[in-house]
Amino acid sequence: MIQQNNYFNKLEEFLNSSLSSHQVLVINMDYYQISDDNVSDLGSGLANCINLSNLTLVLCGNQIGAIGASCLGSSLANCTNLSNLTLDLLHSKIGDEGISSLGSSLENCTYLQNLKLNLRGNQIGAIGASGLVSALANCTNLTNLTLDFFNNQIGEKGASILGCALANCISLSTLTLDLSNNQIGDEGASGLGNGLANCINLSNLTLFLYQNKINVIGASGLGSTLANCTNLSNLTLDLIRNQIGDRGASGLGSGLGNCTNLSNLTIYLHENQIGDEGASGLGFGLANCANLSNLKLDLFHNQIGDEGASGLGSALANFISLSNLKLYLSNNQIGATGAKGLGLDLEKCNLSNLTLDLGENQIGGESASGLGSALANCTNLSNLTLNLRQNEINKQYQLKVESNCFKSKRLVVFKIDFQ
Repeated sequence: MIQQNNYFNKLEEFLNSSLSSHQVLVINMDYYQISDDNVSDLGSGLANCINLSNLTLVLCGNQIGAIGASCLGSSLANCTNLSNLTLDLLHSKIGDEGISSLGSSLENCTYLQNLKLNLRGNQIGAIGASGLVSALANCTNLTNLTLDFFNNQIGEKGASILGCALANCISLSTLTLDLSNNQIGDEGASGLGNGLANCINLSNLTLFLYQNKINVIGASGLGSTLANCTNLSNLTLDLIRNQIGDRGASGLGSGLGNCTNLSNLTIYLHENQIGDEGASGLGFGLANCANLSNLKLDLFHNQIGDEGASGLGSALANFISLSNLKLYLSNNQIGATGAKGLGLDLEKCNLSNLTLDLGENQIGGESASGLGSALANCTNLSNLTLNLRQNEINKQYQLKVESNCFKSKRLVVFKIDFQ
């Protein structure tokens, strides 16, 4: 718990505190009407926190522009012992000039190990984003970095340059990067991947690329380049609301299949025009990740039918190390054959935990009952969550599905939804 004298939500109280004694400090002044004109008071106080090692500074929803960001940066540069910094500048107006100045100052924080920057909605373009990361490359102890550029103006070239700049952060092991709604396109996605491939120590990567006009080339290029991150063990990839289609999904799977050390993988592919061929291709590509033990695959609201569901199931049967699976296939076009085929293949997997979402498809009672029987044959399954809402399953068959699932000998936790 935060000690009372280390948490401030009023500027006057912070300035009147014993500034030099602070080692851990949380300042929350969101929507505090701070502007470039008065941010210098906050900056002066921070500059006197000479023993500060951990700082969380929440300034979202203020009126801080380029001058204010530069002032903040200059103040933080005086905190020479700073190792952990979280800075929230959501919905400000700092732009390219402000973020570049902030980066130039932060590079003087040579002990910085963990950095989180929320820069959503700040009119930042290619020059500002690349300038920030290029400066951060001089923070040679930086191992964990979170950069949130959601809803800025990074663009194709900006994403590529950003990737190259990140490659110079030589100690980086954990990276969370949000470039959602930045129109990076195929060129930006591929360029970003090329840069990240040179992050030789990267083991944990989370990429949010929601709604970025990424098509076949970008998805395939991203998958193939990330395969060069040889130490990558944990990957989360959000490509919701792009247009990667069947070939893009297959290319992504083929590329990621070469990530030989990957053990935990989460992929979000909502609304990407993926059909039968793409679902099967994605699955068979990922099956080459021999060390994959935890997989979350979200294919909500695509165009996957019986053939795609069966093909994906056949691929999953080849995942030799998989023990935990979350598979979301709601709002597709899966019917009796697809549900049956998927179930028969899943029973071949050595799963202990399964979440299967088949809501809003065209699955009838008989096939749902067969699915339940197949899942009961998963000999190591202890936790099962099954979503069959808004299908064509009457009450009689609902009870039969439940009864079949309960025949599983090791099942401890069971949740089912028909509504």
